[in-house]
Amino acid sequence: MKKFYDSLCEKNKRRYAAIESEKLSHGGVNYISALLECDPKTIRQGKKELTELELDITGIRQPGGG
Repeated sequence: MKKFYDSLCEKNKRRYAAIESEKLSHGGVNYISALLECDPKTIRQGKKELTELELDITGIRQPGGG
């Protein structure tokens, strides 16, 4: 988990840490921050980014593209 985390860019590190902390119950943020050696604020920022993330449901192709 740590090796994968270290290979990510900063934005993806925040989001990955947030996802992993959500899998755990109470104390997940503190546990993941200690495990991945990142600030708990980083995880909270990642959680905020994930909740604000808008999913593009329109797709890539133009309508009527066959």
